[in-house]
Amino acid sequence: MRDLPAVVKPLLERFTSDVGAGVPLVALWAHGSLALGDYQPGRSDLDLVALVGTELDDAQQEQLRVVHGRLIADVPLARTLHCTYVAQGDTSDTAQRHPTWAQGEWFERPVTPVSRRELALGAVVLSGPPPVGLLPTVSDQELAEFIRAELEDYWLPVTSNVKAELWLQDIWVDLGMLTFARASVTLRDGRLITKEEALEELRSMGAPTAVVDDIRRRRYGMDLPKNPSASADRRARRAEQAREFVRAGITDLLAQHGNPPPGPPSDTGIAR
Repeated sequence: MRDLPAVVKPLLERFTSDVGAGVPLVALWAHGSLALGDYQPGRSDLDLVALVGTELDDAQQEQLRVVHGRLIADVPLARTLHCTYVAQGDTSDTAQRHPTWAQGEWFERPVTPVSRRELALGAVVLSGPPPVGLLPTVSDQELAEFIRAELEDYWLPVTSNVKAELWLQDIWVDLGMLTFARASVTLRDGRLITKEEALEELRSMGAPTAVVDDIRRRRYGMDLPKNPSASADRRARRAEQAREFVRAGITDLLAQHGNPPPGPPSDTGIAR
C-alpha cells in the first residue's frame, strides 16, 4: 500500500482486510480527493472501487453491509467511506450498476466516466493490480457527454426557483459551485481538477467572493476574515447568489459545449 495520510491509513488497511476476508477481492482502488491529492480529513469522502472475483450473491452482499456497519461503529471516519463492488468480467458494460455502499446505504450504481478517468490518471492502489486494463478506458467524448448530461438533466433543474430552499444548506452551495467550476474546466480543456483548484476557477469566473470564501473556510479551515453571523437574511442572500451564479453559468456552458436547454428545466433534481 502506498503512503497514505496517517489519519486514514489504519481505516483503509482494516477495510481492505475485512473485505478480503468475506469476498474474493482482486483489487481495491481509491479515486476522488485521496487520489487527486486534495483529501481533507472529516470533510472529504473516501471514494473506493473494489474489483471482486465473482458477482456477489445475497449472502456476500449482506456480509459487506455488516463490514461497513461495524467500521462505522468503531471508526467515525468510516462514515465517509464509499465503495462500489465490480465483478471481474462485468466491466465492459459501462452503464451497468454495481453493488455500492455510500452515505450509509446499500444500493447499485455504475462506475461513472469521471470515476474511471480519475482511476486511470492516478488511482491509489490499496490492494492488487492497478486499474489500467481492468476497467474500460474513457474517451474525451464520453467524459464530455457525461458531464453535459449531468449538468442539463440534474444540476440545471436543481437551480430552478422551485428548488431554491435547497440552496439554504451549506452542502448545496458547496457542491453546486464546485461542480460547476470543475465541469467548466473539463468541458473547456479535458482536465479534471481538484476542489481547491475549482475555488480558484470560481474566483477567475467572478463568483461572489463571500460565497467562495465560505466554501474555502468550510473545506480547508483556512485563516480567512471572521465569518459573519449566519443569519437567516445572510443565508438567504448567499443561497440566491450561489443558485443564480450556477444557473447562469450552466446555461452559458451548455450553449458553448452542447445544445442549450430547450425552455424551462423540469423539476427532477434529487440529492446526489
